[in-house]
Amino acid sequence: MIHSMTAYARHEVKGDWGNGVWEIRSVNQRYLETFIRLPEQFRALEPVIREKLRKQLQRGKVEVSLKFNANPAHVGEMKINQALAKQIMKNATWLQEQIDGEISPMDILRWPGVMEAEEMDMDSVQTELLSGFDKTVSDFIDARASEGANLETMIDTRLTAIIDQVEIVNGQMPEVMKWQREKLTNRLEELKAEIDQNRLEQELIYLAQKQDVAEELDRLQSHVKETRKILKKGGACGRRLDFMMQEFNREANTLASKSINTEVTNAAVELKVLIEQMREQIQNIE
Repeated sequence: MIHSMTAYARHEVKGDWGNGVWEIRSVNQRYLETFIRLPEQFRALEPVIREKLRKQLQRGKVEVSLKFNANPAHVGEMKINQALAKQIMKNATWLQEQIDGEISPMDILRWPGVMEAEEMDMDSVQTELLSGFDKTVSDFIDARASEGANLETMIDTRLTAIIDQVEIVNGQMPEVMKWQREKLTNRLEELKAEIDQNRLEQELIYLAQKQDVAEELDRLQSHVKETRKILKKGGACGRRLDFMMQEFNREANTLASKSINTEVTNAAVELKVLIEQMREQIQNIE
């Protein structure tokens, strides 16, 4: 199975602590390039995330982001710092005697550090978020595979069309050779030249060799088979497919340069269009 480098996935993780939303998106890139945006309290996860991506992806510009929203209601049990409270009360009692006034217990509780809340268990939150990230990556890879399947279908359709054009050119070759023979014979008759049949045959053989495109047609068919083999094997095959498009183009250009009738010229042009359509899509294959 082949994979596209263009994909998107989103997954939300919820808990008593709040929620986190993972997003992964990617576009084509020659190599694997990752950009990770995390809230400050989760910066320590960046190396872990980068390694997870490296193990599962080969190519593409991949952007990962996490949006974290803490639940304000999810706070730990409130506790009194008794030692600090006693010190404040002792000093408050002395102050009360000096000013002959009253000090409310709530004033003591409002003093910074007297009331303490248990910190959120960030280790468990990170564990849940990483589990959600794994799910996001799985969805992301599925999306790349789905798009890759569409690309494979499109490419295979173009490969079939290339075979059709090869058959058209093959069917034109007897007509081309007949036309060449008649053209040369008529030219000699116009010149009222005595026709040496041996020399005529030699000239025809020379022209046939010059215009022979059998080798190019054979190579095109071979390239079609190899491209389908690469697609069937799957994996990270974008670079190999891109190389095959260069080989296709080389044969199409040679065929066009040897063309001597409209049908063969049209076939060469159609081949170049089909190859360019494949090449554009192959840029998105991992």
